[in-house]
Amino acid sequence: MGCFGFLKVMMFAFNGIIFLAGAAILGVGIWVKVDSGSILGLLKGIKDAPAEMNQILNVGYLLIAVGAVLLIIGFLGCCGAMKESRCMLLLFFVIVLVVFIAEVAGAVVILVFKPLAGELIEKLGTKVVQNIKKDYGENVDVTALWNLKCCGFYNYTDFTGSPFEIRTHLYPQQCCHGAVFSSCNDTSATITGCFPKFKQLIDENTIAIVAVALGIAALEIMAMVVSMTLYCIIGSKSD
Repeated sequence: MGCFGFLKVMMFAFNGIIFLAGAAILGVGIWVKVDSGSILGLLKGIKDAPAEMNQILNVGYLLIAVGAVLLIIGFLGCCGAMKESRCMLLLFFVIVLVVFIAEVAGAVVILVFKPLAGELIEKLGTKVVQNIKKDYGENVDVTALWNLKCCGFYNYTDFTGSPFEIRTHLYPQQCCHGAVFSSCNDTSATITGCFPKFKQLIDENTIAIVAVALGIAALEIMAMVVSMTLYCIIGSKSD
């Protein structure tokens, strides 16, 4: 097969992975926009939530855009390698380079603004708890919104003083393991809220997330090296 053929196969494999990843991300983005029961619907139902949180509601569009870009990258890389098109290979290299730079810049921004993100979440938590204490058990929409598998935003105390707790002297069933309506009280309410569960999920999978990010970065670098090598080889063949 030779070195040139091996590079073409590598290029095809790299971009096959990129294409499938793009299709998956695009599908998730479409699902987020279509599924009204997703966690984004939760944010829409929170009164007086911090204005910055409204930007999170655009995450569906972001995922769709990222997925579409990855699909284009995968298509260009595969076709450029198979058709030995220098134009496609060069365009592929430029797009992947821009994406790589954007990812590095995004990582830097996340590290720099991490304390601000913590403050934003704290503000959101305050508004959420106020919303629950005021309307849970009285407002149908708010009640349905928080009848999730997690117990409030932080824990069962989010429901203390709510119309539901004042009327029943109990806490929602989702705050207790296997509880029935008549037995979920402050001694049996041991299930944590949505935010601690989400934070725990992130903390437990930090290594996996970092590994995936580094793997993607390595894949992009290898794809750029292979594409530029093919670009040069094809150019020397045509001379």
